[in-house]
Amino acid sequence: MSRATNPIERARTIRGGLGLGTLVLVGAILAGCSGQAAAMAEATSQATRIPGSPAAATQAAEAIDAFGFDFYKSDLTSGGNAVVSPASIVLALSMAQAGAGGETASQMDTVLHGAAGSGGGNGINSLDQTLAGLSGTFKDANGTDQQLTLRIANAPFAQRDLQLQQPFLDTLASKYGAGLRLVDFENDPAGACNLIDGWVSDQTEGRIPKLLDSLDSATRLVLVNAIYLKAPWQTPFDESGTKKAPFTRSDGSQVSVPTMSLDLSEGSYASGSGWQAVELPYAGGSLAMTIVVPDDLAAFEASLDAARFSQITAALQPAAVDLTLPRFKIETKSDLHSVLAAMGMPLAFDPNRADFSGITTQEQLYISKVVHQANISVDEKGTEASAATAVQMEVAAMPSKQVTLHVDRPFIFAVRDTKTGAILFLGRVADPSA
Repeated sequence: MSRATNPIERARTIRGGLGLGTLVLVGAILAGCSGQAAAMAEATSQATRIPGSPAAATQAAEAIDAFGFDFYKSDLTSGGNAVVSPASIVLALSMAQAGAGGETASQMDTVLHGAAGSGGGNGINSLDQTLAGLSGTFKDANGTDQQLTLRIANAPFAQRDLQLQQPFLDTLASKYGAGLRLVDFENDPAGACNLIDGWVSDQTEGRIPKLLDSLDSATRLVLVNAIYLKAPWQTPFDESGTKKAPFTRSDGSQVSVPTMSLDLSEGSYASGSGWQAVELPYAGGSLAMTIVVPDDLAAFEASLDAARFSQITAALQPAAVDLTLPRFKIETKSDLHSVLAAMGMPLAFDPNRADFSGITTQEQLYISKVVHQANISVDEKGTEASAATAVQMEVAAMPSKQVTLHVDRPFIFAVRDTKTGAILFLGRVADPSA
């Protein structure tokens, strides 16, 4: 049976709109609701999307970046290649935070650097709308039309008889533009899981075909948001210039990898004690990839935070850059439960003390898993990337000189919105041959 005809889905939309990040709330709620008709009546909101504000969007971006580098240092400073989406994780968790109370909400707010309250409570909504407006057709440096796609979408799925708190529904509608879909987890959890995975796969152009491992009949609510990016370079690399070249790993060993080459007559470059950086704009100029190449990756990562990264991007100056860069593909998927608890929000994961009464009062919910998946592919034409985050909840019981940058050793990359500074993807390439 196709997803379009699967009778498990009974859609009731709150309000249209787009959001960033991916959230899955899985709540095992005992029976006892007042019936399908009552649930249908309560699973709506008349709240309209709040207009965005550029200043509020920038505040949300700052919160996302601060969380992103906290998370990087907590989880990504050991090991090999990695990629995450700070925007996805923050926005997913902030949707859960919208239904949190007491110390649970306070801890989440601290870890997320006040993202939910940024811009007077309108930051995430404003950033979401700003990013959603970046797609379009732009001419590259060769005068060729290029299509940049940044797709951001929310789709909450709820058990058809689950009673959700009205303020929570209003927040989803007004700040996340989330349209609610009513499904039957209780009688067909496998069908609901397939439906949600199919939706995520569609939104990410098949790059994340299986977000959820499984759902069971105790599932009551799944809030999903997906992000997909396909961005051509403003100045594409010439494929004929790609050659095998050595790449020196952190342990001193070398691998030979396909390496792209580009002479940027109008690039952006910065250097400091022990590092070099270059920024490669995508078509249209609103998004860019910032690449930081340290002399000693481990030492550099130890002092890396949002403030230092901001100093690096602020130091970028026009320069002609002789650039080499390896092609790379990275995919990361992991459960973030432990690292998020260690970062300062353990109550959200405590089945006896978590407070998510703002979502529902039928049962006490707590977060049992936070699964994050992200991938990125970088080649001569540009970048394609996607991300999803699942928060699973259960019930308790100008050129001045010629410079050269050969990216031939481990490096850090960030795909960011150059206006707000919001980091969409952040990662490390330790071995592009892996």
